Amino acid sequence: MTFQRARSAEQREVRRRAILETTSAMLDEMPVAEVTLNELSRRVGLAKTAVLRYFESREAVLLDLMDDRTATWLAELEVELADGVDSSRSAPERAEQMADVLSRSLAAQTVLCDLFGAQGGVLEHNVSVEVVRRHKRASLGNLAVMADLIRRHLPEVDDRAELFCLHALIMGGALAAYATPPPSLLAVYESEPALAVHHVDLRTALRLAIITSLVGMLPRP
Repeated sequence: MTFQRARSAEQREVRRRAILETTSAMLDEMPVAEVTLNELSRRVGLAKTAVLRYFESREAVLLDLMDDRTATWLAELEVELADGVDSSRSAPERAEQMADVLSRSLAAQTVLCDLFGAQGGVLEHNVSVEVVRRHKRASLGNLAVMADLIRRHLPEVDDRAELFCLHALIMGGALAAYATPPPSLLAVYESEPALAVHHVDLRTALRLAIITSLVGMLPRP
């Protein structure tokens, strides 16, 4: 940054974006649970009290980052669905294709899945009413965008699209926690392979969960 103190709205936004980008880089190296304000402050080059002028808590930073990353992912998903779902196929066939695309795309978003997994139990705590309100508005906006994408390629789900999308994101967060076992568990699996019978491959597990949910929401013949 070329200024010592953020005085204008533009400078404050630059500093805010720097905090989010630094947090994003940290999440490429470590899970959500290991991100701390102290380390974030050190990496961004600001005192912890200065960071707290822009975000009231660690959780507030991560919620904003989750909203930003979700919007970016949905822009990519729009292209992936357009390429991967054939509108001339039957509804069950399009549901299969959609499950392929969604599971592949979401499984590649490991940081985003980690954030989804922490959302309800961690990130929406230790934040003010206003932060939660802003986050929920952004989340609902992203959910509406995703639901529109689903309806575009599988209109048969109709008004159940948002519920499906919510379920898909929750499943992504929940399954991701089991797809990256800690070193101690990996050591157990290596020493006793029979115990790894239910070790989760994220994309495979997501595809099964997504297709089950999608088919369940299609109208009955």
